[in-house]
Amino acid sequence: MTAAARRVRWLRAGLLHPVVARPGYWFATFAALVWGGILSLGRLSRHDGLIVARKCPRWAFGRGGTTIGAVYLTHDRITRGVLEHEVVHRAQWRRYGLAFIPLYVAAGQDPFGNRFEIEAGLERAGYTRPQSRNGSDGDQ
Repeated sequence: MTAAARRVRWLRAGLLHPVVARPGYWFATFAALVWGGILSLGRLSRHDGLIVARKCPRWAFGRGGTTIGAVYLTHDRITRGVLEHEVVHRAQWRRYGLAFIPLYVAAGQDPFGNRFEIEAGLERAGYTRPQSRNGSDGDQ
């Protein structure tokens, strides 16, 4: 193993250690709770450890909703499948802390190629592959 590989492994282990990651998760949860509490006008509920801030304005989150820490910000996407999907994102935040932000961005915007979205379950969240012009699913 090269010296550079050892340094990267040490850095990764340090950044993802629970002593470092967990406070980042708590900070993200606190910030999202304030943000979601204000924007949802206090319409907060709980589901499997996830705090759901509903009726947030649509500009306040990405796609149909966004989980930050333990808080799911959405307007009205609150089906059982979506909540199960978002609970997995909560666990990802817990594992990676604030490192989850650059890791998620680096994984890409396409949910079908994003490892975090795949792990959370694309079908549960209602992701469907767009149809190509010739009617196929584009996997040819």
